[in-house]
Amino acid sequence: MLDKNGIAKRIAKEVKDGYYVNLGIGIPTLVANFVREDIEVEFQSENGVLGMGPFPYEGEEDPDIINAGKQTITTLPGASFFDSAMSFSMIRGKHVDLTILGAMEVAENGDIANWKIPGKMVKGMGGAMDLVASAENIIVAMMHTNRAGASKLLKRCTLPLTGVNCVKKIVTNMAVLEVTKEGFKLLERAPGVSVEEIKDATEGHLIVEGEIPEMTI
Repeated sequence: MLDKNGIAKRIAKEVKDGYYVNLGIGIPTLVANFVREDIEVEFQSENGVLGMGPFPYEGEEDPDIINAGKQTITTLPGASFFDSAMSFSMIRGKHVDLTILGAMEVAENGDIANWKIPGKMVKGMGGAMDLVASAENIIVAMMHTNRAGASKLLKRCTLPLTGVNCVKKIVTNMAVLEVTKEGFKLLERAPGVSVEEIKDATEGHLIVEGEIPEMTI
């Protein structure tokens, strides 16, 4: 199986030259560390940064330069800073080519729940609401199951929804899956993980066609 860095490495392969990419909180923030050096990518954070780089080395952090998750970040030459109004104009205006989000649950029809667990204190939905409503290419980075071993890829989400029918692809610690009209289509399996293990860990309808290759990262 993959760890969080492995998930981020696999998602980094989906980032293309010239893309503007929004990275959500959690595993998605790691993607900037693994993008190919021979391509140019602009990472955007909804708190008002365009041109994020990898995380800083210990001792080189600048507390004034942070991402939406309040983590210290680096910036690349030519990076810019702006207010939230400008940031969300970029998002709502569909100027972001790829959005990478974390999730608590994803349904087989592409619904996503990633902002609230009932009974738990929550500050609000944040920028995820705008991202899922505006983005045309959403990849989710998540663990395939919760800590109790129950599937997080469901027939229907049980938690409050962030967005409806919007997720295009999911990369978990076990697999890469495409969201289709018929359900989750298995594209790749993580090293050492069998198709049967993925089936057992997926509550939603799983489509398996032919031999499923082991992913390379």
